Parts: sequence; structure tokens; C-alpha cells
Amino acid sequence: MKEFTYYAPTEIIFGCGKATAIGEVVRRYGETALLVTDDSKPMAAIAEKVMQLLRKSGISTVHFCGVKPNPTTNIVTEGARMAKNHGAQVVIGLGGGSSMDTAKAIAVEATHEGTAWDYNCHTQGPTEKTLPIIAIGTTAGTGSQVTQCSVITRTADKDKSAIWHRNIFPRVAIVDPELTATMPKSVTAQTGFDAFCHNFEAYLSVNTNPLVEVMALEAIRIINENLPKVLEDGSNMEARSQMAWADTLGGLTNSNAGVTLPHGLGMQVGGHCPQVTHGQALAAFYPAFTRYTYPAAIEKFATVGRILNSELCGLDNVAAAKQCCEEIDKFLQRIGLWIGYSELGVSMEDIREISDCGQVLGDYLNNPRVATIDEMYELLISCYQR
Repeated sequence: MKEFTYYAPTEIIFGCGKATAIGEVVRRYGETALLVTDDSKPMAAIAEKVMQLLRKSGISTVHFCGVKPNPTTNIVTEGARMAKNHGAQVVIGLGGGSSMDTAKAIAVEATHEGTAWDYNCHTQGPTEKTLPIIAIGTTAGTGSQVTQCSVITRTADKDKSAIWHRNIFPRVAIVDPELTATMPKSVTAQTGFDAFCHNFEAYLSVNTNPLVEVMALEAIRIINENLPKVLEDGSNMEARSQMAWADTLGGLTNSNAGVTLPHGLGMQVGGHCPQVTHGQALAAFYPAFTRYTYPAAIEKFATVGRILNSELCGLDNVAAAKQCCEEIDKFLQRIGLWIGYSELGVSMEDIREISDCGQVLGDYLNNPRVATIDEMYELLISCYQR
């Protein structure tokens, strides 16, 4: 049995209605806070409720609502300036992955010289001066509430990278499934598939371990059963609770085993084509990725295939592994994400640039089969149209 280390320092407060605990949670770490959200209409109502809870607890709070999908270094700098002007002792990320990632980066930039970008994964990372972070997710897919990852984009260079460091793990994650009921169907599908990818890739990763494997397979089972239910009936709170748990598991597995080839390339897609959401980038690439990778991970693909379709239990591992690729295709079709890059506004020129940057992030090295730049280009081209 392989040796391994598992680290997950974030306190998880899970359950419907648990967002009401935000005041008492923040008070453990300070009396002044910055609340970080996007400026969408559904978020405005949630943010106002959170602000009221913080006021009741005596927390002096300012609200930064400048988050955008694929958050940029400029957005982080704007939020960090507000945090410093207010003397924030705590940063609260409320929303999807973009809001939580922005909050983490703000917590770094508000307490360090330079910008958050100066502490990305190609550096030694931020110090313990980083402000305490509280994460409250309103989507079920990114897992950011329990990870040491903050994804940000330097727009001028079309460079999407991440801070990856234990000093940006949120101190507390409040996972309240009721908050995910505000998600549109398209966001539910895209973030739900991201949760599938986090767990599937952590399970495949060369850095995986027995604990990650157990959690990842459970999450895959949950997503297979519950994501279609949520898409059919957005008010199904039991299914939403299950998805919120699978999302959290995805953060725990990703933070310890990492992700693989699709995420590394998906980050580059977002950096070059910011109109493409992370979930869309993954969905477009997965049919090529699974067929490229399964011969190097027969047993694992077979195991996942049998979760997705119990009829594969009668097949040998090689046949079940091959069929797993088809089952993932069917799942993408079922959740409305059978898409190619052309319909997402990604050009052939973009694909060339994306593949040329495909080894900037090290995720591709976690894959059971390591791709060259030329192979990445061929795989991306094969996903251009569906």
C-alpha cells in the first residue's frame, strides 16, 4: 500500500439553513470584514441577508460586488484596496468559485507586497499574514470552499493561473444547500459537471491515495444519481443537498490529489476565451480526454463505468473501461452539455494558442497518460465540433 499524506484544515458547517451562522463564525476571527460577491440580481438578495446577519453580530462589513466569471488581477486589486481601506480582519467569499477564489486572492493581496499574482503557483506562495477566509458557496461544483486554490487571470497576457498554497485554505466553509436553489439550470449543469471532473480526475491522478479514491467514487455515484434530478426539478432540496456534498468532496479530493489534463487545458481555455465558463471548457474536452486516457487506467475507468451503468458489471475490465467513455458521453448529453468549442466562440487560432500553453500548469503531469503539446492540439481540434 502506498504511503500518503492527507491534509484538509477547513472546518465544514453543512446543512440547510446553516448560512445563518455566519455572524458567530466571523466573530472568531475579527470584528471587521469584507464580503466578496458578484453583482447579479439573485446574489444581491442573498448578500443583503448575509450583511444583516453580520450587522446583528456586530461585524463592521463592507461589500465588494465586483466579481466576474474568470476573475482578473484587476478585480482582485480593486477588492484588496477596499479591504485595506476598511481595515478588514476577515474576508468572506459568498457565491460560486469565482467569488470564493477572488476572496482568497484579496486576502493575500491585502496583506502582502505587490499583487496576488506575485504569489501564484510558480512562486513560494503567500505567507501566514494572509487574512482569514470564510467561504459560503451558492453553487455545487467548484469545491473552492475547502481548497487551497484561487484561480485568477492576467488579462493582458491571456494568462490564467492559480495561487495554490495551504495559507489560503478557508478557515471555515459554510455549505448551505438552500443557497444553491438560486442557480439557473445552465449553471447547475456546468458546476455539477465540474464537481464530477474534480472527483474523476482526483481518482485518476498519479498523486491519488486510498482516502481520495473512496471519497471520489462516492461523489461520482452521488452526481450520477442527483445532478439529473436537480436539472429536472430545481426545488428538489434532497438532490441539491446531495450535490452540495459531492461538490465538497470534490474540493477535498482535488486539494489532496490534484486534477489532470482537462483542468490544465480548461484553465487555458478560460484565459484565452473568457466567455467560456470552466464547466463548458471541461465538457467540450472530455470526450477526447477519456478516449485518450482510458488505455492507461483500465481498472479505474472500468470501476467508474460500472457506477455510471450497472450493466457493465457483466463485462471484463477492458470492455467496461472502453464503454465508460460512452457512458460519460451519454451523461453529458443528459445534462445538456454535449458541446464543441466552435459553438462556444473558440477559434482555430485560439486552439493553437491554448495548446501551446498547455504545459504552463502542471496538471497534465498528473494524468495517467502524459500528453505532448502536439497531442494536446490534436485532442482540442477533435473537440471543435460535436
